[in-house]
Amino acid sequence: MRSAPWWALVFFGCAPVLLVGSWTIAQLRQGPEYDPARQTLSVLASYGAAGYWLMTGMLLVLGTCYVVTAHALRPAAPAGRVALAGGGLCALALTLVPVPDSGGALEHGAVSTVGLVLLAVWPLLAAVRDRKPVPWGLRPDVSLAASALMGASALWFLAELQSAGAPGVAERVVTFAQALWPFLVVVSCRRSAA
Repeated sequence: MRSAPWWALVFFGCAPVLLVGSWTIAQLRQGPEYDPARQTLSVLASYGAAGYWLMTGMLLVLGTCYVVTAHALRPAAPAGRVALAGGGLCALALTLVPVPDSGGALEHGAVSTVGLVLLAVWPLLAAVRDRKPVPWGLRPDVSLAASALMGASALWFLAELQSAGAPGVAERVVTFAQALWPFLVVVSCRRSAA
C-alpha cells in the first residue's frame, strides 16, 4: 500500500494549530463584547469584525489544506478523498459568503452545512475494505467511529444554533475534530508504511 507523502504530514499538521490560533487571536481582537460560548466563529469572520482578515486567511489556508491532503491521501478510497476535497472547497467558498455584520445569511448557512456534512462523512467514505494491512486511520471500524463523532458533534452544533444555547462551543469542537482527523489519518498512513 502506498503511503501518504511526508509533506502531507507537515502540511496538515499545521491545520489544527492554525485553526485554534486564528480563532483565539480574532476573539481577543474582537474584545469583551464577543462571547465565544454563545457566538459562532462566523461572527469573527463577518464583514466589519476586528478579525475579518485573519479568519478569512485562516479559511483560505484551511480549505487549501483539506484539498491538498485529499490529493496526498493516495491510500484512502477515492470517494473519501473527493468528500475531503469538497469540504475544503466549502471552506474556501465561505470566504466569498461571510456572515453580514447583522442578521444571517442563507448562502453562508448553506455552504457551512454542506462543508460540515462532507467533512463528517469523509472518514467513512475513505475507509479501505479490500486490502490488508490497512492503516488504522482508514480501517472501517475506526472510520465509522470518526464519522459518528463528527456527525454527532455537527448535530450538537445545529441543535445549539436552534436553541440559542452554546453554539460557539459546539462549533469549536466539531471544527477542531474535523481539522485534526486528516492529520491523524496521514500519521497512520505514514506509520503503516514504515
